[in-house]
Amino acid sequence: MIRSLTRSPRRLLAAAGAATAALALAACGAKHDQLSPGRTPPQQLTLMLDWFPNADHVGLYTAMADGYFRQAGIALHVEVPGDVATPLQLVAAGRVDAAISYEPELLLARDRGEPLAAIAAIVQRPLTSIISIGPHRVTSPAQLRGKRVGDAGIAYQHAYLDTILRHAGVPVSSVREVNVGANLVPAMLSGRVDATLGGYWNYEAIELRQDGRHPYVIPVQDAGVPTYDELVIVVREDEIARDNNLLRRFVQALGRGYEAVRADPSAGVDALLAADPSLSRRLQTASVHATLPAFFPAAGHPWGWMDPSQWNAYGEWMLRNHLITHPAAIAYAETDQLLAGQGP
Repeated sequence: MIRSLTRSPRRLLAAAGAATAALALAACGAKHDQLSPGRTPPQQLTLMLDWFPNADHVGLYTAMADGYFRQAGIALHVEVPGDVATPLQLVAAGRVDAAISYEPELLLARDRGEPLAAIAAIVQRPLTSIISIGPHRVTSPAQLRGKRVGDAGIAYQHAYLDTILRHAGVPVSSVREVNVGANLVPAMLSGRVDATLGGYWNYEAIELRQDGRHPYVIPVQDAGVPTYDELVIVVREDEIARDNNLLRRFVQALGRGYEAVRADPSAGVDALLAADPSLSRRLQTASVHATLPAFFPAAGHPWGWMDPSQWNAYGEWMLRNHLITHPAAIAYAETDQLLAGQGP
């Protein structure tokens, strides 16, 4: 989802130091990782966020605060994008080592020929939703008939709306789609649109609820859109082979951060607010608690796991809707080989 930055970009530095102990990471699967960076200086790794720090990143900041990256022999540098459309471009250009992005954005980038792949999923299901407020709020996709629906003007959001309407048996011509850019909530509050498609159930919807607006929320996968991983870690394909051990240590240290949040969400919120004190503790606490189940895959899989069949189904949907044109963009777009207990 394209969002507007309300803060000046800044670089957040994780504490760096030589690792003094091996990082042992066990997980579901036959493989048991003993990742020992040894006594060599910590390796540098730069990660660019998708947006400013928020509840989706709570495990990252917990891992930083608890020293998991340092223990893994990694000096992690986290950057906030000056333009939310650029993280994948910067990864492809080698300007940053990894970025947090979205499954649809990765597939679009691969369709353009950018040699990128996802190595872990942070949020395991869509956050994007239809959100409405007021006495005439939309409680089912069928009620979109005759309504004005605001979105950010993104091609795949347009395709989401078309898919939702077809699934509900609503003529596409009966709905007025309005490009409101990043002003999803203001457009709805002002009455410019009746509902929005693009806001998140774990952020905008919670903020509206805390403001007493009583939103009705329909996640897109509950309305006919194929499920997908909302947030993923993306790197260059050649880095997966060249820096396999570094990326493995990074991903698994990050997973430890999300596991720590599951054990103590309040401490996770503390770490997040330490990174960005301007955030609302009330909103971030509610968002972290709401999102916790989406941070973890189904039982039997390690943190970060991505379902290849789900990626294929979503990619095929993008092909059918002419969002991408090359089937090769789907093949090997994701790999689970760096996750705990996985890989050779």
